[in-house]
Amino acid sequence: MLRVEQVPDPVPGPGEVLVEVEAAGVNRADLLQRAGHYPPPPGAPAWPGLEVAGMVLAVGPPDVRADTPGAAASGGVVPRVGDRVAALLGGGGYAERVTANVSQTLRVPSGSGIEDPAALPEALATVWSNLRAAALAPGQTLLVHGGSGGVGSVAVQLAHVLGHRVLATAGGAERCARVRGLGADVVVDHRTQDVAQAVADATDGRGVDVVLDVLGGRALRSNVELLAEGGRLVVIGLQQGRRGELDLPALMARRGSVIATTLRDRPAAQKAAIMADVREHVWPLVLDGRVQPVVHARVPLADAARAHTMLESGEVFGKLLLVP
Repeated sequence: MLRVEQVPDPVPGPGEVLVEVEAAGVNRADLLQRAGHYPPPPGAPAWPGLEVAGMVLAVGPPDVRADTPGAAASGGVVPRVGDRVAALLGGGGYAERVTANVSQTLRVPSGSGIEDPAALPEALATVWSNLRAAALAPGQTLLVHGGSGGVGSVAVQLAHVLGHRVLATAGGAERCARVRGLGADVVVDHRTQDVAQAVADATDGRGVDVVLDVLGGRALRSNVELLAEGGRLVVIGLQQGRRGELDLPALMARRGSVIATTLRDRPAAQKAAIMADVREHVWPLVLDGRVQPVVHARVPLADAARAHTMLESGEVFGKLLLVP
């Protein structure tokens, strides 16, 4: 059950800021947590929420300075009281106030024109870190499963801006058209098309260099078959289950590899490094409008259960946000 309760205001510790939340992103990881399959990391609040945006109300004692560990990891860019930030969290974003490590914040300058920054921290960190893990090189091709999702809609935009050829899947003609509008070169309607055949046709039978996969288990075998020689399958979601069959001869014949990652339970230093990389290489693309948040709807915090039902239904295009 999801219900609103009153709890004491959080207090920022050293290297942290207190943020008054203007919006919180809703992610599939939140559904897993609600079902008891994805507990929050030690020290995080018990309620869901992996990303927020809002105004900095206070900084941790004595002050967050450029010589604190968190500030060093954030490149010396330290939020101040009154700054608007987007923040990656270990949990607890479904709230009116949260604390965030400064190393996991992204400053939203006044006048930047970004309306919904809360839709971005989790997706940007996930996409960027996994494209780096897959060593997607200039001129290579990326397939994004679920190009209409919260992560997929960002992955399509980012890969397009970086100059890669982007293939994506989506369900239904309207959603496919919208994904194409985000920058995908080829969009496959998985409801009416054979994905393997469509990928083969789009790549002259070569396959793709990287598959960014939110499907998991039951898609494992078919994803390997989509890879080009030296291709990399990057598993970041489990929408089709936790277990699948891996055809090792097929993987070996392609000299391919399977990479699997999570973000939430990484050590703080790793998350700080990822966000520093995002801040340097990706956030400027957001600030100049080339990568934008894609928001399906804004739902009141008190209706968080309805937001989860919407996400489970498959109707959401992009990201849902909870607003106080």
